[in-house]
Amino acid sequence: MAFVITSPCINEKSGECVEVCPVDCIEEGKDMFYIDPDICIDCGACEAVCPVEAIYMEDEVPEEEEKYIDLNRLFFEES
Repeated sequence: MAFVITSPCINEKSGECVEVCPVDCIEEGKDMFYIDPDICIDCGACEAVCPVEAIYMEDEVPEEEEKYIDLNRLFFEES
């Protein structure tokens, strides 16, 4: 299980999450950041510093934001 970045990050891209990630699993996309689920170690450092509360554990993503689970995975499959 990994953390997932959701819609509040769109066009926000503050970047605190990137700075605190100990395994460099967060990459910048065109409109938002994405977390590589294969590298994420579930430490929660990114979630704690996100100023827009866009980051959730995969199984805690709100129902209306669940499409971001797939969008995060697809971002890394297409990279």
